[in-house]
Amino acid sequence: MAGVCLGQTPAQLSNDARVHAAMEAARRNEPRTLDLQARLCEIPAPPFQEAARGQELKRLFQELGLRDVRTDGAGNVMGVRPGKASRPNLVFAAHLDTVFPEGTNVKVTRQGDILKAPGIGDDSRGLAVMLAVIRALNEARVETPGTITFVADVGEEGLGDLRGMKSLFFDSLKGQIDKFISVDGTGLGITHIGVGSNRYKVTFKGPGGHSYGAFGMANPIQAMGRAIAKIDALEVPPQPKTTFNVGRVGGGTSINAIPFEAWMEVDMRSADPAALKSLDTRFNAAIQQAVSEENTRWSNRGAVTASAELVGVRPAGQTPKDSPIVQTALAVSRTMQIEEALREGSTDSNVPMNLNIPAITIGGGGEGTGAHSLNETFDATESWRGTGRALLLAIALAR
Repeated sequence: MAGVCLGQTPAQLSNDARVHAAMEAARRNEPRTLDLQARLCEIPAPPFQEAARGQELKRLFQELGLRDVRTDGAGNVMGVRPGKASRPNLVFAAHLDTVFPEGTNVKVTRQGDILKAPGIGDDSRGLAVMLAVIRALNEARVETPGTITFVADVGEEGLGDLRGMKSLFFDSLKGQIDKFISVDGTGLGITHIGVGSNRYKVTFKGPGGHSYGAFGMANPIQAMGRAIAKIDALEVPPQPKTTFNVGRVGGGTSINAIPFEAWMEVDMRSADPAALKSLDTRFNAAIQQAVSEENTRWSNRGAVTASAELVGVRPAGQTPKDSPIVQTALAVSRTMQIEEALREGSTDSNVPMNLNIPAITIGGGGEGTGAHSLNETFDATESWRGTGRALLLAIALAR
């Protein structure tokens, strides 16, 4: 294998014979990458049910010659591509899970450059790009100064609560990660600010009763309605962007019964921990005030209660724009004539960012629409640019 030089810039790296050969391999293999993207998409990976797709990634890691291929306790699949030295260790990740429940039709349809299926971009594209990077490195026999650990991780979406990343950084690879990049979704953006989130399930309870015979008792659903109205009235700063959303509600047994239970799920987000904490405090106060008002309205007859269960915490964090990893990513983009686009978002990078480990998330190229919907599509026009960018970035950071 030919090694790349520590002192080379991304522009110089792209002119290195072995790196150039790897880039050409990535471009040449893009049709194969798209076929793999479609095949992976058709292996269902509902929340908390990523095992089948994980098994296929494990097989592919082994087929591509990665060392120490294994699955950790959380379900993350990982394999090592050794460099000249064990450190620095760059973790290159893409997530296995989708947002779609069991039974969703994930059959991919193709028309020209357009691929359509739930999950075809997020994150089947990231997984396919990761595998394409390994293949290109192998075909060009590139040896990096440092080691790259490739990870197909679980729990990135929804109430998965980044459990894969938390396991990786606090258990299976604790203290062994020097830099981190993940490929998530489509496009060519670079996420360097991690938006944190607090997620709650709030349950309202009361004795319930007949809608006519027990009229005059406090009502858990009506208390929840009061709470939703108060949440809706909360003022949040536009900068740093801070948001809230009541995403799901449920409860009750019949139209003619005062319910004995109701629940709602609430998501709150901000890239600023202080802003998120302030919103969280006001949210919890709104819940208690709504319960008090509902009980007072009905003179505490059949009083209701509310409990707010914290079901998800995504830590906020950021990798500064002037940090070496972000500057390297921008330099790689410029080398490939990709317009620089720094973004904020909630991704696997949140965990390392919060730990002050250099981390970014990049798009996998192509153009996606309808993410998290049944009509998700992926336009593969020049999608090789995303594969090539990820490859050159991995080489540039593994040193």
